[in-house]
Amino acid sequence: MSQSDKGVIHMPNQLKLSILDQSVAVEGRSHADAIQATLALAQQAEAWGYHRFWVSEHHSHPTIVGSAPEVLMAAIAARTTRIRIGSAGVMLPHYASLKVAEQFRVLDALALGRIDLGVGRAPGSDQRTSRLLNPDPRSSDNFPRQVQELMLWTGGETAYGVQAFPSSPTAPTVWMLGSSDYGAQLAAELGLPYAFAYFITDGQGVEAALDLYRQNYKPSAAHPKPKALLCVWALAADTEAEAWRLFQSRARARMDRNLGQNAALLSPEESIREWTPSEERALEALRAGALVGTGEQVTGKLQALASKHGVDEMAVITWTHDPAAQARSYELLASAL
Repeated sequence: MSQSDKGVIHMPNQLKLSILDQSVAVEGRSHADAIQATLALAQQAEAWGYHRFWVSEHHSHPTIVGSAPEVLMAAIAARTTRIRIGSAGVMLPHYASLKVAEQFRVLDALALGRIDLGVGRAPGSDQRTSRLLNPDPRSSDNFPRQVQELMLWTGGETAYGVQAFPSSPTAPTVWMLGSSDYGAQLAAELGLPYAFAYFITDGQGVEAALDLYRQNYKPSAAHPKPKALLCVWALAADTEAEAWRLFQSRARARMDRNLGQNAALLSPEESIREWTPSEERALEALRAGALVGTGEQVTGKLQALASKHGVDEMAVITWTHDPAAQARSYELLASAL
């Protein structure tokens, strides 16, 4: 890595690293602590040279307490000067496209040219919560139309005789998020950049989705060529043994989620329990595909994955019980790359 005259660290061009943070609740700390940890991490990410810092949207989720990405993004914008800031994503069927466009035009005015608007069709919640956010069970059917409206309004265009203000010389970049062929196909049709949620599917379906996206891509004025990135879960520590110790918190959360039990993240020591034979097999599969190790080991795995799927950017998610361990993981990845 190199140091510029302004003191900003730049990573090599071959692979850009970004962060997707979910404001994860941890046992023994408040939800307010989780939000504050996200803000602190965004500032550190900028200093380490990360390209983007994205935040997610979940509702009524005891583990993931980031429920309002547009609010978090405003706070991050006030604390940073260079890094791109984005949502991964806004669950668009819950909302009116015009209101989302207005929110992100305000964000763009706060951080000119640094705003990404990632949108998704999934509810980001259970069905009961989803109905409370939007009681129309057919709202997701309107998703393609909503995205098209959003593209017009965020781009400063008029739709239905209405504009989204404030106006500014720049505009948010709309991204399509997905973990299946649906998002890939819509991104290709609309000429949008595409982020595949590799961490949700453990990589299943990634090749089919990226092939579909690239083969069917229709160039747009803003994006003449297809652009894709992968969102992956990864964890680095100073030693491989320490990384696997920290990974126990993630493994326990994943296994509990499979049983429909979501809660604050436990410490590695509290995460240990007796596993059934079927759980042991699931854990072995989880460990086998995990991007865990030292900074050099994990960045090597990230580069190999990026090369395999033809992407030049990865957005990394890291869960740890101790926020300092999470920050250290991201620092190690930036240093190793």
